[in-house]
Amino acid sequence: MKLDSLNSYIRVVSACPQVRVADVDHNYHQIENAIAMAAPKDCDIIVFPELTTTGYTCGDLFRQPTLLEASNDAIERICRYSTEELVESMLIVVGAPVAVNGVLYNCAVAINAGRVVAIVPKKYLPNYSEFYERRWFAPAMGIKNQTIRFMGQEVRFGTDMVISHNRTLVGIELCEDLWTAIPPSCHSALAGAEIICNLSATDEVYGKHRGLVKMIEQQSSRCKAAYIYSSAGYGESTSDMVHSGNAIIVENGTTLAKSPRFTADELFEMADIDLDIIRGERMLTSSWADCAADHRKDFETITAGTFMTYRIPDKRTIDAHPFVPADKQERDHCCDEVLQIQTLGLMRRLQITRSSTLVVGISGGLDSTLALLVAVRAFDRLGLDRKGIIGITMPGFGTSVRTRSNAHTIMEQLSITTLEIHIGKAVEQHFSDIDHPANRHDITYENSQARERTQILMDYANKVNGLVLGTGDLSELALGWCTYNGDHMSMYAINAGVPKTLVKALVAYEAQSTDDATLSASLMDIVDTPISPELVPSKSDQRLDQVTEDIVGPYELHDFFIYNTLRYAFRPGKVYALAQIAFRDTYDSETIKRWLTVFYRRFFTQQFKRSCMPDGPKVVAVSLSPRADWRMPSDSSAALWLQECEQL
Repeated sequence: MKLDSLNSYIRVVSACPQVRVADVDHNYHQIENAIAMAAPKDCDIIVFPELTTTGYTCGDLFRQPTLLEASNDAIERICRYSTEELVESMLIVVGAPVAVNGVLYNCAVAINAGRVVAIVPKKYLPNYSEFYERRWFAPAMGIKNQTIRFMGQEVRFGTDMVISHNRTLVGIELCEDLWTAIPPSCHSALAGAEIICNLSATDEVYGKHRGLVKMIEQQSSRCKAAYIYSSAGYGESTSDMVHSGNAIIVENGTTLAKSPRFTADELFEMADIDLDIIRGERMLTSSWADCAADHRKDFETITAGTFMTYRIPDKRTIDAHPFVPADKQERDHCCDEVLQIQTLGLMRRLQITRSSTLVVGISGGLDSTLALLVAVRAFDRLGLDRKGIIGITMPGFGTSVRTRSNAHTIMEQLSITTLEIHIGKAVEQHFSDIDHPANRHDITYENSQARERTQILMDYANKVNGLVLGTGDLSELALGWCTYNGDHMSMYAINAGVPKTLVKALVAYEAQSTDDATLSASLMDIVDTPISPELVPSKSDQRLDQVTEDIVGPYELHDFFIYNTLRYAFRPGKVYALAQIAFRDTYDSETIKRWLTVFYRRFFTQQFKRSCMPDGPKVVAVSLSPRADWRMPSDSSAALWLQECEQL
């Protein structure tokens, strides 16, 4: 595996040690133990809770010089420990009370390689309900970046700064800062921070945790950043509150790691943050740059460590099937929502065209089956007679008994109008007209059948004053696996936004949802049937000689390539490296490289088909519509991408 394609990962830890209130020596050793756990794991950033050195619940003890001096001593000891091998490359962010010019602040102290890099005071202090922080601490509003003398070092102190560490910028805020209308992390992100650290001391109240997680996810998504949240845990005073600890790591709104709740153990959660995802999202979203231009403040960049690391991201899940959730409950929710989107789109198209008739070519394959299922849903929602859906099977030279039988079964069970029109004689006449030998099974032989079927559908739709419902899916469009002005064309491409792996999941979902045992069995058989255009005669009725995935490659691989290339704009080397991880038990490296090369070659050369594709709804995070997500010249060169594939 070429690790130089994996230099965008930052390994982070949220640690919530067991503290003892006001026992600074004990707390120091707990901090050191957590750092020692993270160091051999090649961690870049470790974040601790608010006021880690002392404990959050010290109350009026915060005014005792004995406690404050002990805390400063703990910071000095952490600095010394941070010079140890494996630790010196780590940015350590720990909570501590810091006195500046006779004023006490609740601070985050950032440490790297033996020095205090920066101190960020808490900007907004809670002074309501169970919180009384203003009794001991001063808020940091209005404090710009200053230089203070701290433990014999000149240290930058303030809220308007980001820390440069290991190829990324880090912003810091503390607990209540997140709960305000405009959290400081918004300004940190607009100033370039890609990772936000939050040192917190959230207490446990019924229902609060759910809102906390949502808030962190929303802030991470809004800032298009990673968010490391570390909250005070077991060991804090229980006189008036209970702190159970929260170690949460979120990337661009997606939770990567979350600690268990209500445990007396130390909490330690680790994840690999992908900076490419964050940077890609910011580049993609034009409003991000507009907002930054409108609200960016003058932030100072403080340099910590600079280390180039290449790592396999084994602290995050690389999803082999990004369009299809692995969890059944989430997968069912996904399928239901996608079907609702497709159904609503088709309903509106029928209404705006004042159509009560749909013509659908039914092959007995996955795509046409999904189109038919959505059509039935739309007709039922609109109160239209299902007989207005005209399903036409068009057996040709390669049609199998299995698919033909399934096509008839599902049409009969769904109570639509069923027609069968054989295309053999018409295609043979066409071969004669263009002087093409009927026994030459080339591209002309195959495409003539596809175009004849489309002609029948279009003409029949004219006859009954209806619409032709397209069946081709997103994966086929990406690969150009469709006949130009054949199955490529329709009056509404209902599956154009659905990748093949999701098509299969949707048909299976419908099979499991119906009470019709005959329909369910037929739908599941369609799911299990090898994908084929059935344009070349098979030597046996028992098997297909023309299997699509033998020709263009496995669709699960192509859907993985599509997602990571279009959603995140990853380069070929990174897509290849991630695919090796995701499919390590399924495909070897040479197989992945082969089909990745095919993907890029076909994706570029087949853009002309997508440039004039019919309307169809977007249903997942990516789309290939020339009117929506994807605009690319049809004559773009794939040379750079193919060259990188060759070097893998």
